[in-house]
Amino acid sequence: MHTAQVNVGRSTLTIETGKLAKQADGAVTVRFGDTVVIVTACAAPGAREGIDFLPLTVDYREYSYASGRIPGGFFKREGKPTEKEVLTSRLIDRPIRPLFPEGWNRETQVVSLLLSADPENDSDVLALTGASAALAISSIPFAHPIAAVRVGRADGEFLINPTFPEREASELDLIVAGSRDAIVMVEAGAREVSEEVMLGALEAGHAAIRQLVAAIEELAAAAGKPKTTVEPRTIDPSLAADVEAKALAPLAEAMRITDKLESYAQVDRVQDELLAGMPEDDAQARADAKTLFKGLKEKVLREEVLEQGHRLDGRRFDQVRDIWSEVGVLPRVHGSAVFTRGETQALVSATLGTSDDQQKIEQVDGERFKRFMLHYNFPPFSVGEVKFLRGPGRREIGHGHLAERSLTPMVPSEEDFPYTIRVVSDILESNGSSSMASVCGGALALMDAGVPLTRPVAGIAMGLILDEANSRHAILSDIAGAEDHYGDMDFKVAGTSEGITALQMDIKVSGITTAIMQEALQQARAGRLHILERMEATIAAPRESISTHAPRIITLQIPVDKIRDIIGPGGKTIRSITARTGVKIDVEDDGTVNVASSDEEAAKQAIAIIEELTASPEVDKTYLGKVQRITDFGAFVEILPGIDGLLHVSEIAHYRVEDVRSELNEGDQVLVKVINVDPTGKVRLSRKALLPGGPEADQGSSDGQPAEQRSGDGQSRPDRRGNRPDRGGRRPRRRRGGGGRGEPARR
Repeated sequence: MHTAQVNVGRSTLTIETGKLAKQADGAVTVRFGDTVVIVTACAAPGAREGIDFLPLTVDYREYSYASGRIPGGFFKREGKPTEKEVLTSRLIDRPIRPLFPEGWNRETQVVSLLLSADPENDSDVLALTGASAALAISSIPFAHPIAAVRVGRADGEFLINPTFPEREASELDLIVAGSRDAIVMVEAGAREVSEEVMLGALEAGHAAIRQLVAAIEELAAAAGKPKTTVEPRTIDPSLAADVEAKALAPLAEAMRITDKLESYAQVDRVQDELLAGMPEDDAQARADAKTLFKGLKEKVLREEVLEQGHRLDGRRFDQVRDIWSEVGVLPRVHGSAVFTRGETQALVSATLGTSDDQQKIEQVDGERFKRFMLHYNFPPFSVGEVKFLRGPGRREIGHGHLAERSLTPMVPSEEDFPYTIRVVSDILESNGSSSMASVCGGALALMDAGVPLTRPVAGIAMGLILDEANSRHAILSDIAGAEDHYGDMDFKVAGTSEGITALQMDIKVSGITTAIMQEALQQARAGRLHILERMEATIAAPRESISTHAPRIITLQIPVDKIRDIIGPGGKTIRSITARTGVKIDVEDDGTVNVASSDEEAAKQAIAIIEELTASPEVDKTYLGKVQRITDFGAFVEILPGIDGLLHVSEIAHYRVEDVRSELNEGDQVLVKVINVDPTGKVRLSRKALLPGGPEADQGSSDGQPAEQRSGDGQSRPDRRGNRPDRGGRRPRRRRGGGGRGEPARR
């Protein structure tokens, strides 16, 4: 057993081999804190015939037992890969794929399993570092070790491998992978950080990576196996010269055609003409000719850029393709936009929902809910192809995640905008940078939907043509499909006018320097500002109100102890409100109530009911109450649902009331005023405070009779029971427990 340890950030990272999974070609466990992953690397014993690509598969899986949980669902076991597992698999695949030698065409698989998960440390960068270590000690040929770290930033300080709580407070979440000498992959989300801050984070991350790479090299020296040699097939030089002589010039002309489909068709015709002149029965020569023809495509592009100083479509290196966009293109959706840049076009829609529409995500560390989602679709017709329409693949999930990450920092908080938001980007045409078109179209659709984005977001894809032998390079803005395919870098940058919100970089060379990164970031900023200017011409700010087809959500706050009054026994009350009004009601544990309805009047009606159910008595406020119970000393009147107050006998009228029942009956409605609410919540009411007259009026009466009991001719009038007051203005007593109602009391 062999072990290597490195201090990373504020903890120790340990790589161990020789204890577990010994039948794999290479196997390591990586531990950081209490998070542990095992990573294995295996290759098939023989090569796959007839392929000209690397058959590499990378799989990352998380098991619930890693955090002491049992999976939910009927089967109680892990199912298809989650989004986190897919994204981590891509995160591992992207930096290691370019490091296999040309000609290696054996089936190769890297598998990473999460064995233990603590609540502070993520496993993704451990899995990537472990993949490099497993390949380094295996017999599989691999150019050189790489490693990965996460970089955060808080209070102006960079944090290496920050914990989950630290990431919540960080303005930057950057994963950087690199070798001893260069950076090979970048994935980042940020809260509008500057290009200078991003470069500083990359340099801080690369410094930590060098230590990890040194540890992997030490482990490989101690436990590594001899590497399998790769002997790439040599092609007859005379055939190579013949193919170039016949095809180079017409191929260059075909690749300069600006219309993508026309260019591709002409390129295919050039290849067909080349193969037509070769013997039908010489399959190997024809296969070699196809390989050489593919290499010529790359040569044409690189010479056009590095030798001629311009791109295949005639653009300058920093020139963005023509842009047009439109909002409100779909009549019934809540927000929509079309964003077109060159031959890449995205139709993007935004839909608003309630908290019930939030996505529930089960992860190894528990459940969480997501209120902003962006889904990316890439139908085959977008590139003129015929394929089965299936569920989203890894590419679609990855592109959607990048676009979502780009927009998330500008989405308002739930407190400011209590809607669940789903954005869908359907790519209708594609010729490079469709994920960044989704960012631009997503921002336009959200503003069209009335979502109050902090600022609009735009994205741009940058490319690189690198001639390391002659120390030359060219950075290309807004790359097209051929520049992406045959270039050396795909560098996507998204952000606002104030800073970067997301970044992703993949390269096909051994690495790039920070100087090239700095140049690319500055050129990307200029392109991003140009795109934002064009977007502003379409819609300058979010609409002031949401679509008439979207649910209106009105938020109110109630005391926590009143939640039960809205819910009712077994949910009876809340179901009754929704049945009467047709609205949707969400009640949070903190007393936040969201009422959603596309009918504004129905929402107002529901809110009135809720306010009545949860209202508290206010001193000096008048209520129309209902007499619930009568006692010798007064009456209990319900002034709000479930809230009674005492109307004392002395507060019923300005005159002395001998018997409460002479004034009130159970079930009577009566106007009362709240005169006191004591600390225990007991409510005292007054009826006489709302009646005309009072002591002043009584004093002005010659017979002492209350003013409201005198008729216009000065004669006493009977009360509502037919009784007349006696000479003192008092009503006749009623016998307690005696005869029926209205029977005069015996004296």
